[in-house]
Amino acid sequence: MTTTAAIRSEWVKFWSVRSTFWGLAGAVVLMLVFVLPSATSVAYNRGTQESAPDLVAGGSFYLAEFAVIALASLFIAGEYATGSIRGTLQWVPVRSRFLAAKGAVLAPVLFVLGVVAAAVAIAVATPLMDGFGRAASTSEIIQACVANGAFFALTGLLSLGIGTALRSVAGSITVAFLVMLMTAMVAGSLGLGVVNFMPGVAGAAALVPSGQPNPVSGLVPPYPSWAGLLILAAWTAAALAAGHEVLRRRDA
Repeated sequence: MTTTAAIRSEWVKFWSVRSTFWGLAGAVVLMLVFVLPSATSVAYNRGTQESAPDLVAGGSFYLAEFAVIALASLFIAGEYATGSIRGTLQWVPVRSRFLAAKGAVLAPVLFVLGVVAAAVAIAVATPLMDGFGRAASTSEIIQACVANGAFFALTGLLSLGIGTALRSVAGSITVAFLVMLMTAMVAGSLGLGVVNFMPGVAGAAALVPSGQPNPVSGLVPPYPSWAGLLILAAWTAAALAAGHEVLRRRDA
């Protein structure tokens, strides 16, 4: 099967299960669950200097990313759970092509999801903030939306790599949760500077302008905001490399 045919096949599989729609809707809902009360709190406290993009970063890191992780984990590990992976690999015996096709379907969908989720959250949060907090410029809003799309896409690909390596839905979701959230929380609670280089924190840093405190860690990162996505991309590449190696060496 050619690469184009493999991508087409994965596209059909992705949209043929209800979990896809639940995952996409869940990401937006979880974003709003975090952002709406946070925006109301900014208006109530008045002295808070959070901006709408700050709230989006927090919403992605603390809640919405886990819908993305679940969706990506099910996309790959779900095939191992049902046994359909055997048929898939018979049709696409080149393992790297199979994994690339999965990523080619997942990444653009999650990018669009991240942009839409951020735009909706900012549009809803801004009037709720009632003019309080830090006003975000148009360029900041665009940066937050585009960076959130990249954050979702890279998080999904990282989960894809973990799921390919572990071949378990529960295991891949758990490990991705530990990598994206718990490592950052532990490093932050210990006051370790390495927290700025944890994947979730680095991704959140990309949503706000350079020199601004990271909305998640509260620290000013020692790198420009765009570099946060490069750090997250490095973690993602490592996860995909690990997944590919397991996929190459082990039978279905």
